[in-house]
Amino acid sequence: MRLVIARCTVDYVGRLTAHLPSARRLLLIKADGSVSVHADDRAYKPLNWMSPPCWIVEENDGPAPVWVVENKAGEQLRITLEDVELDSVHELGIDPGLVKDGVEAHLQELLAEHVELLGVGYTLVRREYMTAIGPVDLLCRDETGGSVAVEIKRRGEIDGVEQLTRYLDLLNRDSVLAPVAGVFAAQQIKPQARTLAVDRGIRCVTLDYDAMRGLDSNEFRLF
Repeated sequence: MRLVIARCTVDYVGRLTAHLPSARRLLLIKADGSVSVHADDRAYKPLNWMSPPCWIVEENDGPAPVWVVENKAGEQLRITLEDVELDSVHELGIDPGLVKDGVEAHLQELLAEHVELLGVGYTLVRREYMTAIGPVDLLCRDETGGSVAVEIKRRGEIDGVEQLTRYLDLLNRDSVLAPVAGVFAAQQIKPQARTLAVDRGIRCVTLDYDAMRGLDSNEFRLF
């Protein structure tokens, strides 16, 4: 991971245009190629970013160096570095991934056992299906044989939808699996998360944990 603290301006050029005026910011360049621009607020959410796959080219033909971050769609994040205060590289190693709490882990186990709760004709391919950025909770097939990635949360929030979106972006590059649909399953799903999921073509499913615990392991019943 590369961390850069610099006074900079940022321009996004693509489906829309956006401009961040000159200010001190943190620039985060991760090993997966993603680049994000952060201020000292807004919690974890960046001011602007470019998701992988993308490429960085440095232009030095002006008064200040410019990082041109471009994705495969031709969209650009142009970062003009006016004054660099810190530029450091850190090796974080392989992350073991998120360890779910007891309820989330049990929800995953129960839904894998009773995958028909997602829809008639659904079958389980694998639990914890590994991708380059972490495991998808469930990989399933729907009634037509299409691939479906399922992300399971106890509390469904926007970051869970973002996580599933990243998984879907990777899985849909696999010609064997594609096209891959998404299902966001949780005990509670916040309205903002549901709106974002629907906007991205992800289906939302609300899980009744108590009812799921009442299902027999070898018989599907509705309570």
